Amino acid sequence: MRLSIVTDAWYPQVNGVVTTLAAVVEWLRGEGHCVDVIEPGDFRTVPCPGYPEIRLALGTRALRRRLDRFGPDRVHVVTEGPLGHAAIRHLRRRRWSHTTSFHTRFPEYVQARLPFIPLSWGYALLRRFHRDAAATLVPTAGMARELAARGFDRLVVWNRGVDTRVFAPDAAFETELMRPIHLFVGRVSPEKNIEAFLDMDVAGTKVVVGDGPDRVRLERAYPQAVFPGYRHGRELAGWFASADVFVFPSRTDTYGVVMLEAMACGTPVAAYPVTGPIDVVQQGVTGFLALDLAEAARDCLDLDPADCIAQARANDWRATARFFLDHTVPIDGAIPDEVPKAPVDA
Repeated sequence: MRLSIVTDAWYPQVNGVVTTLAAVVEWLRGEGHCVDVIEPGDFRTVPCPGYPEIRLALGTRALRRRLDRFGPDRVHVVTEGPLGHAAIRHLRRRRWSHTTSFHTRFPEYVQARLPFIPLSWGYALLRRFHRDAAATLVPTAGMARELAARGFDRLVVWNRGVDTRVFAPDAAFETELMRPIHLFVGRVSPEKNIEAFLDMDVAGTKVVVGDGPDRVRLERAYPQAVFPGYRHGRELAGWFASADVFVFPSRTDTYGVVMLEAMACGTPVAAYPVTGPIDVVQQGVTGFLALDLAEAARDCLDLDPADCIAQARANDWRATARFFLDHTVPIDGAIPDEVPKAPVDA
């Protein structure tokens, strides 16, 4: 099969979207499928305002020629950025059936910086983007319910996975950091709500693995915290495995692959009871969800790492990739009637 995947999120970005997509593409190619990933590195780019490490593609007319030359059997559009919008316009002109996915609450991120812009405006734009998709893949049932309530349809829950060959408890390293070690991993930016993590009244050490526009400010404001910067592969797994609790303070992430990566290393998760964590964390088994993040972190210290590892091993990337492939559609196919609307009350 020839599959075109259009995404504004790709290497060298470090986030859950890229992690998911890279794992899926690796599996598809390993199965013999011909996959063309159309990403910002193929175009002239400019830095995203406020996030210079994210590059926005320019001159996306070339995207139309690339899609036509490749001659895909199926097309999936990952993100609602410049490349995603250019692809959707071309697919509509061509009358090609396609699928999309929803990864990020952009309306909330925009409103956090520009409070005068109503959320309804942002979601109206996103509905328009996804309206012709044969299916829109979303990371959790909770996210599907939220989007269904906002008028989205043909939503399919697409669970995430974790590479347990890399993320495993044997990656742990010796450290002189005072225990318990409370760990955050992710982009150091306002929407991640990292200050809620750093403000927790708990004993031990707080570690922030990652980088981003807020890192310098937070390092100055919280000199007792440890900021190793970005880490990857087994080195990142070492931080997960060496921590006592993984803290996920975001209230806006749609999933959070890092939670599964922590569990795969035997580290329980403390988080708020919001969309994302409520669909990933087994309360009192693989973590705790509470409005008091410090209380949740303290409770996690009594959990069994074996339960965390077991949950992570049940979420294999191969199953995630197979599900993705099964829910793409031929470009000349009609929108399938069997794709269900997401349950609002489930």
